[in-house]
Amino acid sequence: MNAQTERLTFTGAEGAIEALRDVPAGGAPARGVAVIAHPHPLFGGTMDNKVVQTLARAFVACGWTAVRFNFRGVGGTSGVYDEGRGELQDLLAVVQQAAPDGPLALAGFSFGAFVASHALARLWSERQIERAILVGTAASRFDVAPVPAEAHLSTLVIHGEHDETVPLAAVMDWARPQQLPVTVVPGGGHFFHGQLPLLKDLASRHLLSALP
Repeated sequence: MNAQTERLTFTGAEGAIEALRDVPAGGAPARGVAVIAHPHPLFGGTMDNKVVQTLARAFVACGWTAVRFNFRGVGGTSGVYDEGRGELQDLLAVVQQAAPDGPLALAGFSFGAFVASHALARLWSERQIERAILVGTAASRFDVAPVPAEAHLSTLVIHGEHDETVPLAAVMDWARPQQLPVTVVPGGGHFFHGQLPLLKDLASRHLLSALP
């Protein structure tokens, strides 16, 4: 993402997990660590995906350390695709090693949002999770976990109005029983082509907002 991007290798259940870390400019202490999950591994999803990079930029600009990583079987990460089960273990392993304590944020795009939802549900009662951002959540394709009620104010769900991969209606069907708000980007597709600056702005506003 920039000249200061640090390449890391974490250890997961299947072996190495390839990751990248970016820190806020100026050497100021970070607000916490954000772990960001990428889209579907079998359809070209990697930690270099443009939406994932956009989320990382938003976190860094708002004072967070951003860590994105490749799921098992992608790039230099060991293992093979596991339909979300093993990928959740990958994400939890990165959290444990990159952010063992202190404020934590979780984010994900598409398949990564599905995995991040389960990490949020798993960790909510154990950790201080300050923010969560779920983008293009793959609710039509996977069993996305409900967001804990206490986490609703700190969670931002963003979806494109004309998402061609995950219909907006599927995300609304997931969110409606929870009364969880969804921010809809007018005219937006799954990959937010031409709208990444708006996506970054929405994420940044959420990260900088004061919670009750």
